[in-house]
Amino acid sequence: MSPASSSTLQAAAEQLRRAAETGQPCAPVRGLLGEGDVDAAYQVQTLNVRHAQAQGRRLVGSKIGLTSLAVQRQLGVSQPDFGRLFADMALCDGEEIDSRRLLQPKIEAEVALLLGRDLDHDKHTLADLFRAVDAVLPALEIVDSRIAGWDIRISDTIADNASSGLFVLGNRPRRLADVDLLGCGMTLELRGEPVSVGVGAACLGNPLLAALWLADTMARRGEPLKAGDIVLTGALGPMAPAKAGDVFTARIQGLGEVSARFASLQGASS
Repeated sequence: MSPASSSTLQAAAEQLRRAAETGQPCAPVRGLLGEGDVDAAYQVQTLNVRHAQAQGRRLVGSKIGLTSLAVQRQLGVSQPDFGRLFADMALCDGEEIDSRRLLQPKIEAEVALLLGRDLDHDKHTLADLFRAVDAVLPALEIVDSRIAGWDIRISDTIADNASSGLFVLGNRPRRLADVDLLGCGMTLELRGEPVSVGVGAACLGNPLLAALWLADTMARRGEPLKAGDIVLTGALGPMAPAKAGDVFTARIQGLGEVSARFASLQGASS
Protein backbone atom coordinates (compact mmCIF):
# COMPACT_ATOMS: atom_id res chain seq x y z
CA MET A 1 0.00 0.00 0.00
CA SER A 2 1.37 3.43 -0.97
CA PRO A 3 1.96 6.04 1.76
CA ALA A 4 -1.07 8.08 2.76
CA SER A 5 -1.28 11.45 1.01
CA SER A 6 -1.32 14.76 2.84
CA SER A 7 -5.00 15.20 2.03
CA THR A 8 -5.78 11.75 3.42
CA LEU A 9 -3.93 12.48 6.65
CA GLN A 10 -5.79 15.77 7.00
CA ALA A 11 -9.12 14.05 6.36
CA ALA A 12 -8.45 11.49 9.09
CA ALA A 13 -7.37 14.20 11.53
CA GLU A 14 -10.48 16.27 10.80
CA GLN A 15 -12.72 13.21 11.19
CA LEU A 16 -11.37 12.59 14.69
CA ARG A 17 -11.58 16.27 15.66
CA ARG A 18 -15.17 16.48 14.46
CA ALA A 19 -16.10 13.46 16.58
CA ALA A 20 -14.54 15.06 19.66
CA GLU A 21 -16.16 18.43 19.02
CA THR A 22 -19.67 17.10 18.33
CA GLY A 23 -19.65 14.24 20.84
CA GLN A 24 -20.59 11.84 18.06
CA PRO A 25 -18.19 8.91 17.57
CA CYS A 26 -16.97 8.37 14.02
CA ALA A 27 -16.11 5.45 11.78
CA PRO A 28 -12.62 3.94 12.08
CA VAL A 29 -9.91 5.91 10.29
CA ARG A 30 -8.05 2.77 9.25
CA GLY A 31 -10.13 2.84 6.08
CA LEU A 32 -8.28 6.01 5.15
CA LEU A 33 -4.85 5.16 6.58
CA GLY A 34 -4.57 1.40 6.23
CA GLU A 35 -5.01 -1.00 9.11
CA GLY A 36 -1.33 -1.33 10.00
CA ASP A 37 0.15 1.98 8.85
CA VAL A 38 1.65 3.11 12.14
CA ASP A 39 3.67 5.93 10.58
CA ALA A 40 0.60 7.49 8.98
CA ALA A 41 -1.33 7.13 12.24
CA TYR A 42 1.35 9.03 14.17
CA GLN A 43 1.31 11.73 11.50
CA VAL A 44 -2.43 12.15 12.08
CA GLN A 45 -1.85 12.28 15.83
CA THR A 46 0.78 14.99 15.32
CA LEU A 47 -1.56 17.03 13.12
CA ASN A 48 -4.16 17.07 15.88
CA VAL A 49 -1.61 17.77 18.61
CA ARG A 50 -0.41 20.80 16.63
CA HIS A 51 -4.00 21.89 16.03
CA ALA A 52 -4.67 21.66 19.78
CA GLN A 53 -1.56 23.71 20.56
CA ALA A 54 -2.66 26.33 18.03
CA GLN A 55 -5.92 26.55 20.00
CA GLY A 56 -3.93 27.34 23.15
CA ARG A 57 -3.82 23.90 24.78
CA ARG A 58 -0.60 23.16 26.71
CA LEU A 59 1.33 19.89 26.48
CA VAL A 60 2.34 18.50 29.90
CA GLY A 61 3.59 15.00 29.12
CA SER A 62 2.92 11.69 27.42
CA LYS A 63 1.10 8.44 28.03
CA ILE A 64 2.03 4.91 27.09
CA GLY A 65 -0.59 2.55 25.74
CA LEU A 66 -0.73 -1.10 24.71
CA THR A 67 1.52 -2.22 27.55
CA SER A 68 -0.47 -5.44 27.93
CA LEU A 69 0.92 -8.30 25.84
CA ALA A 70 -2.61 -9.65 25.39
CA VAL A 71 -3.82 -6.35 23.94
CA GLN A 72 -0.75 -6.14 21.70
CA ARG A 73 -1.58 -9.58 20.30
CA GLN A 74 -5.19 -8.54 19.83
CA LEU A 75 -4.16 -5.51 17.73
CA GLY A 76 -1.37 -7.33 15.92
CA VAL A 77 1.56 -5.29 17.24
CA SER A 78 4.70 -6.09 19.18
CA GLN A 79 5.34 -2.83 21.02
CA PRO A 80 3.43 -0.15 22.93
CA ASP A 81 2.16 3.12 21.51
CA PHE A 82 2.03 6.63 22.93
CA GLY A 83 -0.18 9.68 23.09
CA ARG A 84 0.24 13.22 24.38
CA LEU A 85 -1.15 14.73 27.58
CA PHE A 86 -2.54 18.25 27.79
CA ALA A 87 -3.05 20.37 30.90
CA ASP A 88 -6.82 20.47 30.38
CA MET A 89 -6.92 16.66 30.59
CA ALA A 90 -5.61 16.68 34.17
CA LEU A 91 -7.92 16.29 37.16
CA CYS A 92 -7.28 16.41 40.89
CA ASP A 93 -7.80 13.40 43.13
CA GLY A 94 -11.55 13.05 43.74
CA GLU A 95 -12.50 15.99 41.53
CA GLU A 96 -15.93 15.65 39.97
CA ILE A 97 -15.81 14.75 36.27
CA ASP A 98 -18.43 16.09 33.88
CA SER A 99 -19.30 12.92 31.97
CA ARG A 100 -20.33 15.00 28.96
CA ARG A 101 -16.64 15.69 28.31
CA LEU A 102 -16.29 12.05 27.27
CA LEU A 103 -17.78 9.83 24.59
CA GLN A 104 -17.17 6.19 25.58
CA PRO A 105 -15.06 6.28 28.74
CA LYS A 106 -13.20 3.43 30.36
CA ILE A 107 -10.84 3.66 33.32
CA GLU A 108 -7.58 2.01 34.31
CA ALA A 109 -5.10 2.32 37.17
CA GLU A 110 -1.51 3.29 36.39
CA VAL A 111 1.77 4.52 37.80
CA ALA A 112 2.63 8.13 36.95
CA LEU A 113 6.18 9.48 36.86
CA LEU A 114 7.04 13.16 37.30
CA LEU A 115 10.31 14.05 35.60
CA GLY A 116 12.89 16.43 37.03
CA ARG A 117 15.41 16.07 34.19
CA ASP A 118 15.32 15.82 30.42
CA LEU A 119 15.60 12.39 28.81
CA ASP A 120 17.16 13.29 25.48
CA HIS A 121 19.56 10.43 24.66
CA ASP A 122 18.96 8.03 21.77
CA LYS A 123 19.25 5.15 24.22
CA HIS A 124 18.53 5.46 27.94
CA THR A 125 19.53 3.26 30.84
CA LEU A 126 17.67 2.58 34.06
CA ALA A 127 20.25 4.79 35.77
CA ASP A 128 19.25 7.66 33.46
CA LEU A 129 15.63 7.09 34.43
CA PHE A 130 16.35 6.88 38.15
CA ARG A 131 18.13 10.22 37.99
CA ALA A 132 15.35 11.83 35.96
CA VAL A 133 12.31 10.79 38.03
CA ASP A 134 11.49 13.30 40.75
CA ALA A 135 8.38 11.56 42.07
CA VAL A 136 6.00 8.65 41.57
CA LEU A 137 2.22 8.87 41.96
CA PRO A 138 -0.80 6.60 41.66
CA ALA A 139 -2.93 7.61 38.69
CA LEU A 140 -6.19 6.86 36.96
CA GLU A 141 -6.35 7.20 33.20
CA ILE A 142 -9.79 7.71 31.75
CA VAL A 143 -9.37 6.42 28.25
CA ASP A 144 -11.83 7.34 25.54
CA SER A 145 -12.29 6.66 21.86
CA ARG A 146 -13.60 8.89 19.15
CA ILE A 147 -14.14 5.68 17.13
CA ALA A 148 -17.69 4.33 17.40
CA GLY A 149 -18.06 1.23 19.55
CA TRP A 150 -14.30 1.08 20.30
CA ASP A 151 -13.95 -0.64 16.90
CA ILE A 152 -10.22 -0.01 16.79
CA ARG A 153 -7.05 -1.42 15.33
CA ILE A 154 -3.55 -0.09 15.83
CA SER A 155 -3.79 2.76 13.31
CA ASP A 156 -7.12 3.90 14.80
CA THR A 157 -5.91 4.18 18.37
CA ILE A 158 -2.59 5.84 17.50
CA ALA A 159 -4.25 8.42 15.26
CA ASP A 160 -6.77 9.05 18.05
CA ASN A 161 -3.98 10.14 20.44
CA ALA A 162 -3.70 6.60 21.82
CA SER A 163 -7.37 6.74 22.87
CA SER A 164 -6.66 9.43 25.45
CA GLY A 165 -9.34 11.11 27.50
CA LEU A 166 -8.53 12.49 30.95
CA PHE A 167 -6.24 11.54 33.82
CA VAL A 168 -6.23 11.87 37.60
CA LEU A 169 -3.07 12.05 39.70
CA GLY A 170 -2.82 11.15 43.37
CA ASN A 171 -1.82 13.90 45.76
CA ARG A 172 0.99 12.27 47.77
CA PRO A 173 4.16 11.89 45.67
CA ARG A 174 6.63 9.14 46.61
CA ARG A 175 10.32 8.78 45.83
CA LEU A 176 11.09 6.17 43.19
CA ALA A 177 13.65 4.52 45.50
CA ASP A 178 10.92 3.88 48.08
CA VAL A 179 8.53 1.99 45.79
CA ASP A 180 8.63 -1.53 44.30
CA LEU A 181 7.08 -0.85 40.90
CA LEU A 182 7.62 -4.42 39.73
CA GLY A 183 5.77 -6.16 42.56
CA CYS A 184 3.25 -3.50 43.60
CA GLY A 185 -0.28 -4.86 43.68
CA MET A 186 -3.22 -2.83 42.35
CA THR A 187 -6.94 -2.97 43.06
CA LEU A 188 -9.45 -0.76 41.23
CA GLU A 189 -12.81 -0.51 42.99
CA LEU A 190 -16.18 0.82 41.86
CA ARG A 191 -18.00 2.04 44.96
CA GLY A 192 -15.98 -0.39 47.07
CA GLU A 193 -16.34 -3.44 44.80
CA PRO A 194 -13.23 -4.65 42.93
CA VAL A 195 -13.54 -4.37 39.14
CA SER A 196 -9.87 -4.78 38.18
CA VAL A 197 -6.79 -6.18 39.86
CA GLY A 198 -3.21 -6.23 38.67
CA VAL A 199 0.45 -5.77 39.48
CA GLY A 200 3.38 -3.69 38.28
CA ALA A 201 4.77 -6.58 36.26
CA ALA A 202 1.61 -6.54 34.09
CA CYS A 203 2.78 -3.23 32.59
CA LEU A 204 5.30 -4.41 29.96
CA GLY A 205 7.06 -6.43 32.67
CA ASN A 206 7.76 -3.29 34.75
CA PRO A 207 6.43 0.30 34.46
CA LEU A 208 10.06 1.46 34.28
CA LEU A 209 10.63 -0.60 31.13
CA ALA A 210 7.60 1.08 29.59
CA ALA A 211 9.04 4.47 30.54
CA LEU A 212 12.40 3.58 28.98
CA TRP A 213 10.67 2.60 25.75
CA LEU A 214 8.87 5.94 25.69
CA ALA A 215 12.02 7.94 26.49
CA ASP A 216 13.96 6.27 23.65
CA THR A 217 11.06 6.56 21.21
CA MET A 218 10.39 10.23 21.87
CA ALA A 219 14.08 11.15 21.70
CA ARG A 220 14.44 9.42 18.33
CA ARG A 221 11.43 11.38 17.07
CA GLY A 222 13.07 14.65 18.07
CA GLU A 223 10.51 15.25 20.83
CA PRO A 224 12.37 14.12 23.96
CA LEU A 225 10.75 13.92 27.37
CA LYS A 226 11.52 17.07 29.36
CA ALA A 227 11.89 18.10 32.98
CA GLY A 228 8.41 18.78 34.31
CA ASP A 229 6.73 16.17 32.10
CA ILE A 230 4.12 13.76 33.42
CA VAL A 231 4.46 10.18 32.15
CA LEU A 232 1.59 7.72 32.47
CA THR A 233 3.31 4.36 32.20
CA GLY A 234 0.37 2.11 31.27
CA ALA A 235 -2.34 0.01 32.82
CA LEU A 236 -1.60 -2.36 35.72
CA GLY A 237 -4.77 -4.35 35.05
CA PRO A 238 -7.81 -4.56 32.77
CA MET A 239 -9.84 -1.49 31.89
CA ALA A 240 -13.29 -1.04 33.39
CA PRO A 241 -16.20 0.79 31.71
CA ALA A 242 -17.25 4.04 33.36
CA LYS A 243 -20.50 6.00 33.32
CA ALA A 244 -22.16 8.99 34.95
CA GLY A 245 -22.52 8.56 38.72
CA ASP A 246 -19.64 6.09 39.11
CA VAL A 247 -16.98 6.52 41.79
CA PHE A 248 -13.70 4.64 41.32
CA THR A 249 -10.78 4.26 43.72
CA ALA A 250 -7.46 2.68 42.80
CA ARG A 251 -5.12 1.41 45.50
CA ILE A 252 -1.54 0.68 44.49
CA GLN A 253 0.79 -0.93 47.01
CA GLY A 254 3.43 1.52 48.19
CA LEU A 255 1.84 4.45 46.36
CA GLY A 256 -1.49 4.91 48.12
CA GLU A 257 -4.82 5.60 46.45
CA VAL A 258 -6.45 7.90 43.94
CA SER A 259 -10.13 8.41 43.12
CA ALA A 260 -12.26 9.54 40.20
CA ARG A 261 -15.85 10.65 40.63
CA PHE A 262 -18.12 10.91 37.60
CA ALA A 263 -20.92 13.42 38.06
CA SER A 264 -24.47 12.21 37.62
CA LEU A 265 -26.06 13.62 34.48
CA GLN A 266 -28.37 15.72 36.64
CA GLY A 267 -25.37 17.05 38.57
CA ALA A 268 -23.07 17.69 35.63
CA SER A 269 -22.09 21.30 35.23
CA SER A 270 -23.83 23.17 32.45
